[in-house]
This record gives sequence, C-alpha cells and structure tokens, in this order.
Amino acid sequence: MTVPEIEASAVPADAYLLDVREQDEWVAGHAPEAVHIPMTQIQGRVEEVPGDRTVYVVCRVGGRSLQVAAWLNQLGRDAVNVGGGMQSWEFARLPMVSETGQQPFVA
Repeated sequence: MTVPEIEASAVPADAYLLDVREQDEWVAGHAPEAVHIPMTQIQGRVEEVPGDRTVYVVCRVGGRSLQVAAWLNQLGRDAVNVGGGMQSWEFARLPMVSETGQQPFVA
C-alpha cells in the first residue's frame, strides 16, 4: 500500500495533525495544534482519531508516522504522512511549543 506524503510546509493550517512520538519527544517540542497519541498507544486509542477528515501523521523523521498512516488507511481512514517529520517541521521554521516553558526543539 502506498501512503500519501506531504511536506511539513504544505500541511494545511487547519489540519488535524497527529503526533505519534513518545512523551519525552512531545514535551521537548511539538506543533501547537497537534494531538498527541504515541504510536505505542494508537491501537487502543484509534477512536480518538477523526474518521471524517484527513489526518496528517507526524513523528521525528517520518518512519513511525508512515507506519501509523498506513495502518489508519487500512482501517479506511484518510491518513497522510508528514515527510521528514518534526525535523522537517523545525527546518521549515514552522511554529513549535514545548511543555517545559523552554525553547522548543525536536528531541
């Protein structure tokens, strides 16, 4: 199955952005409007992911998000992988926040 992919800079401003990284990665820095469900929890929390709109899936570099996007698509969802992950997001100077109050970064 081929998974659609999009560059971080092309993710729509109003997108449902699903961040599947681990908690420590999320705390260090994430997109302000992203929803956090770690890859290790996605199967048990899939009902939290909307089925009526495109879901843009992101991780650190794009590997885990590719797997999650493929799985969501197999379930009949509309999922797109964010190529290059949060590293590409940071490189494109897109907004990021941290949960520590310090400067956000991609862990």
